[in-house]
Parts: sequence; structure tokens; C-alpha cells
Amino acid sequence: MKNLIATLKTILGPQRVLTEREDLLVYGFDGTPVLHEEAACVVFPQTTEEVIQIVKRAAEAQVPIVSRGSGTGLSGGSVPVKGCIVLCLVRMDKVLELDKKNLTMMVEAGAVTQKIAELAEAEGLLYPPDPGSMKISTIGGNVAENSGGLRGLKYGVTRNYVMGIEVVLANGELHWFGNKCVKDVAGYSMKDLFIGSEGTLGIVTKVLLRLLPKPAAKKTLLATFLKMDAAAETVSAIIEAKIIPCTLEFLDKTTIRCVEEFAHIGLPLDAEAILFMETDGHPAAVEDEARKMEQIARDQGASSVTVAQTAEEAAQLAMARRSAFSALARLSPTTILEDATVPRSELAPMVRFIQSIAIKYDVQIGTFGHMGDGNLHPTFLTNENNHPEMERVEKAMAEIFDFAVKLGGTITGEHGVGLAKKPFLGRALGDSSVTLMKELKKAWDPNGILNPGKIFDLL
Repeated sequence: MKNLIATLKTILGPQRVLTEREDLLVYGFDGTPVLHEEAACVVFPQTTEEVIQIVKRAAEAQVPIVSRGSGTGLSGGSVPVKGCIVLCLVRMDKVLELDKKNLTMMVEAGAVTQKIAELAEAEGLLYPPDPGSMKISTIGGNVAENSGGLRGLKYGVTRNYVMGIEVVLANGELHWFGNKCVKDVAGYSMKDLFIGSEGTLGIVTKVLLRLLPKPAAKKTLLATFLKMDAAAETVSAIIEAKIIPCTLEFLDKTTIRCVEEFAHIGLPLDAEAILFMETDGHPAAVEDEARKMEQIARDQGASSVTVAQTAEEAAQLAMARRSAFSALARLSPTTILEDATVPRSELAPMVRFIQSIAIKYDVQIGTFGHMGDGNLHPTFLTNENNHPEMERVEKAMAEIFDFAVKLGGTITGEHGVGLAKKPFLGRALGDSSVTLMKELKKAWDPNGILNPGKIFDLL
């Protein structure tokens, strides 16, 4: 390892290779509580060629590599393995091209998601994926985890906006998959194998993104419900009415109380659920859809519906949803933001089950999330130093994931598998599917040096 580090310093310069323990500690975590490990070194390439050289040297020495962006992941996907090289791509942050004729943007893996969105907006365009961490998350991390966001119901997730990627494989080979063509069905869709692969198949260094015209108008509504089932039925009724809002979000009573104590925005503390709804598009269509959604919410039993009349009012309503995690995180030393997805028709049973599990195991859980696409975030408020409580938390999580799968759902809608969800993957997909994934991993990374131990164990 000493020789390898010396070689890496020759390639990058000493200032871009961290080896001191106090520096390494910072990169031993991502956004996932409890999980941490110490790397042998952290390196900061600035070009694809430097990434290739790092990977080749690591492959020769059989030293594992864990690629990383800003470390906002919530499943332990970028937590180091002991003695590895952490390859941090945040200095590869250039926007290389904005092509308005083809509505594409070429960016390096370390480009921050919000910067991409802002550059697109300045040209009257839209990059739709908006993960909660978009202010600091990098596009390479978004691709690796196939990140979602609040606009996922209407616009989809990161995968829907990746037209091409540049990837360095485990042997140092460089490949480009994809192009600017709207249609291309020549051969296997290779780029899609890397989206959501969490850095286990290759290291993404550049991404070609698809952009959309920016919607001309938007309308924001907030509906409150005394019964959680009524909120879930409202979601189903909106979709049944052939309305696809750009945002259809949910907060349960625990989260409502925490948000109100945190932000003081006038949320009713007697409500069991809140729906945050947004529609965008042509101004006439937006007005029509907003009016219909308001009426549907009232018909389903909403105790109140607030319709924003200005951008400032819309931002105030949006605060109720966007501050959910921050509000919950104030209550306990450890906040575990989980991620389970079910068909929309099963949302009410899923939320009720989460509430019953909190009582069964005597743990505190606030639930919020993307009700429009069935993606819920049961959030555990706990203390990782309270070992008996953490054991109950783990049992509660296992039951929640099992129930989601039983309802026809899955163990993760946008956070990825990483380390945190690895024990549950076989239950969700079946052992035969996991075996196929392992075979693919062995074919492209036979020595298992790329992010080993994430998603599944090869042994």
C-alpha cells in the first residue's frame, strides 16, 4: 500500500492524496447513520485520464476502490471498505456543453445537481430530477444511485434523463455508451447497466443529460386531512382523473408536528396527513388541473385546501415538505431516513403498518415522502448509542421492508441498496435475480475491486 500511495502521489501530486487519519475520518461516512469505515487514502482526480491511471494502479495492486461524490447517499453506498482507495470526483465538476439544438447537457461526474438545474433554467430549460440533496449532491452520485426526487411522479428519475455516459471499468478501460439521438435501439442498452449500479461495475466520469423545455406555469396547493386514508384516496382519485401532477407529496402526523415546531408555518396539529401538490405546464391546463385537484381533495374529505396565489406563497407551502427531514432530525441524536415503495393503491395500508410497527417496537417513526409514486420515507428517530433501542429499530425496519414486498412493492425507490439494504435484496428480487447480478459483476470486475460488498456479497 505504501508503494501504491507513492505512485498515486506521483500521478496526482501530494496535495491531492490524503493519508492522514484526521483527513480520512471525514471520508469514512456518507449520509447514512451508523455506517463508517476508514480508507487507506483519498484521491482527487481532475481528469478522466487521471481516473484511468488510478484504477490501473489499484487493479495491479489488487486494492479496492470506492468512488464518491459529495457523500450524501443514504444507503451506505459510498462508505469505504477498510484499506481501500476512496476516489472522490468532486473536482471533476465542469459543465462541458449545453446544446440547445438537441436539448442536452454534457457534464463531468462531480458537477453539482443544482448547478445543472440552474444552468438549464437560465436557458429556459428544465432538468427535472430533484433529489432532496440536490444543493450539494453530484450528478455522478445521482447516476450511481439512480436518484429520484419530488418531481418523480410526472418526470421520472435520473435514468430517464441520461442519454450517454463515459465509464472507466475495473481494468482501466475507458468506454462511452449512448449518444444525442432521441431513438437508438442498436444492441444492449449498456449505459442503463451502470445507472443504479452504485459504482460496482464502473466509475462514471462524464454524463450526457437530456433536458426539457421549462413549463410556462405552475400552481401549488396544500391539503390537510383528519384521516390518513382520505389523503391516500385523494392521491388515487387524482391519478384516476387522468391528472399527473409534477409533485404529490405526503407528511404524516408525526412529521407535521415536527415541521410546525421547526418552521412555524401554521400547519394544523390535529391533521393526520398533509398533501403537497403541484401542477405545471401550459397556463390554462395548470389552472384547470389545480381547480380539479382542489375539488377532488375536498370531495375526499380534506379539512382545508390552500392554493398559493403568488410565488412567495408557493415557496411557503413548499417549506412544509422540504423541511420535513430537517425538522425530524432535530428530535434525536440519530435520524435514519429509510426508503420503501409500494403501489399507490397500497399506500394507506403501508402507512398504517408503519404506525403499528412504531408502537410494537416502541420506536419513534415519522413518515413522509412521494405519495404520488408510492415512495415513502419512514424516518427513525433514535440514538445509535442506545443499543437495545437500535436492535428494536433494526427489527422494525425488517418488518417494514417485508411488508412492502408483500404488498407488491420494493425495498428502495431512490436511495439504493448499498450496505444498509443488502440483507433485504434477496427477499425483494429473489435469489435467482441476485445470482444474475453477481455473474454480471464477476464478468466486468473479476477481482472485485470496485466498491466491494455493496448491493450484495460475492462470496
